[in-house]
Amino acid sequence: MSLFIPSYFGPISEYSEIIKSDSIVFEMEDNFQKQSYRNRCYIYNSNGKQLLNIPVIDKNKGNNQRKKTKDLLVDNDALWQDHHLKSLQTAYRTSPFYEFYEDDLLPIFNKKYTFLQDVNIDTFLFISDALQISQQYSKTEEYVVESTEKDFRELSNVKNQPKKLVEKYIQMFDDKHGFIPNLSILDLLFMEGPNAISYL
Repeated sequence: MSLFIPSYFGPISEYSEIIKSDSIVFEMEDNFQKQSYRNRCYIYNSNGKQLLNIPVIDKNKGNNQRKKTKDLLVDNDALWQDHHLKSLQTAYRTSPFYEFYEDDLLPIFNKKYTFLQDVNIDTFLFISDALQISQQYSKTEEYVVESTEKDFRELSNVKNQPKKLVEKYIQMFDDKHGFIPNLSILDLLFMEGPNAISYL
C-alpha cells in the first residue's frame, strides 16, 4: 500500500511510484499547501516551462484557520478550464500522441467542478486509463501522521524535485530549451503514448 496526495495531472516522479504500487491510498484529510501539485502542473510550451494553475476559493482566508484540501472550492469564474485546454492544444497538438488522447481528455475541461479533489481524482482516472494501469485506490478517513506503508506524499511538493537523474525522452521544444525533467505526466504521455509506461 502506498500513500499519495491527489494532484492535478501529477508530475512524472509521482506516476513513476504509482505504477510500482500494489494499491494506492489517497490522503484526503491533509491541509492545503500552496506551491504544490494539488492545484498546479507544469507543461512544456514554445517558451519553455509553463505553469497551469487551478484557482481556488479559500473561504477561511484571513481568519488563520487551516483549510483542508478536500474542502477547497474551484474558482470557476476564472475560466481556468478554457485556459488550460487552449494551453495544452497550443503546446501539444503536433506531438505524436495528443490526438490519440484528446477525446478522453476533453470531459475534464467541460465538466463543472465544485471541489478541487474531484478534479484531481478525475485526472488520476484519465491517466490510469491512458497508461492502462489497473491499480485500485482508496481514500483516508483521518489524517495519517506517520505511515507504516510507503509514503509518497512529499512528491506533491513542487520544491521537492527527485534527486536521481532521469532518462531523457524527446520533448516538443527541447531543441530550443533543452530537456526539462519531471513535468506533468501529460508531457510524457503526449510524447511517448503507450510507451510512457515502460519509461516510468
